[in-house]
Amino acid sequence: MYLRFMSSSQKIIITIDGWSSCGKSTLAKQLAKELGYIYIDSGAMYRAITLYFLRNHVDWTNIKAVKEALTGINIEFIFNPKSESSETHLNGENVEYVIRDLVVAEKVSEVAAIKEVREFAVKQQKALGKNKGIVMDGRDIGTVVFPNAELKIFMTADNAVRVERRFKELYEKNPNITIDEIKTNLEMRDYIDSHREVSPLRQAKDALVLDNSQLTMKQQLDIAMKWVRERTRAIPSPFG
Repeated sequence: MYLRFMSSSQKIIITIDGWSSCGKSTLAKQLAKELGYIYIDSGAMYRAITLYFLRNHVDWTNIKAVKEALTGINIEFIFNPKSESSETHLNGENVEYVIRDLVVAEKVSEVAAIKEVREFAVKQQKALGKNKGIVMDGRDIGTVVFPNAELKIFMTADNAVRVERRFKELYEKNPNITIDEIKTNLEMRDYIDSHREVSPLRQAKDALVLDNSQLTMKQQLDIAMKWVRERTRAIPSPFG
């Protein structure tokens, strides 16, 4: 329980990057709850932007249209006491569940690859980490957004495991979804995320790799908490 009562000067920034459906957000939420930190879902920001583009028929191949559309977007993360987690709000509307639809998932990597979109999101993300005490997950958090973060985690998992996890997540919302659709979507997102020109997905040199293919949620949390304790011990206490 020591970590819950750290002074603000001892709080750190934790970044979690990795491939789609590796459980990044699950671990990030676990850590934030355990540490009393703020959880920021960077992927949700890109999903919200994608949702806005889709709803408003924005042609994201047209940079002028993209820049204009971004001026009309406001994204907030508001804590919901019922779910005990922060939820994504787009221009005042709770879109936490809408942005998880496959329609958004199929386009988010394309939108997130746009330079102007990433600059828009990264600027907001950096501002959110000003006072530390946050856990943020995504694709370029440890390499671009917070290259000096005290703890960087890079998550990975076997492809078959990732497909199965994603299928279970989406099947509840859409029973007509197929394994092949999920597999194709993940392969497409992996390729776009790792080959895009702006901020491609890559492992930071000082990131710790967490392969959770065979781990339970408790086991992955235990490993991550061990790393947190190691990092926070290295921070001098303000009380001497």
